[in-house]
Amino acid sequence: MIHVFLLIVVMGDPGRTISNDMYFRNINDCNYFASQIVKRYGNFDNLDYVPKEHRALAYCKPVYINESTQGIKLYD
Repeated sequence: MIHVFLLIVVMGDPGRTISNDMYFRNINDCNYFASQIVKRYGNFDNLDYVPKEHRALAYCKPVYINESTQGIKLYD
């Protein structure tokens, strides 16, 4: 069993989890991908112009997993 960081991605309002299967050994790597996933590009001045269904949230949650569990990909 080891501690890792699970990347959670939520979209829309109300929030709907669209990804919760990316595990990272390092919090810095997890936070990097979380920050990149929620970036939005466009010609709007503030978030009021982003439709609620396209708003995104990503965060890293520490979890305890069995490293040998089938189906879990652990990113370095």
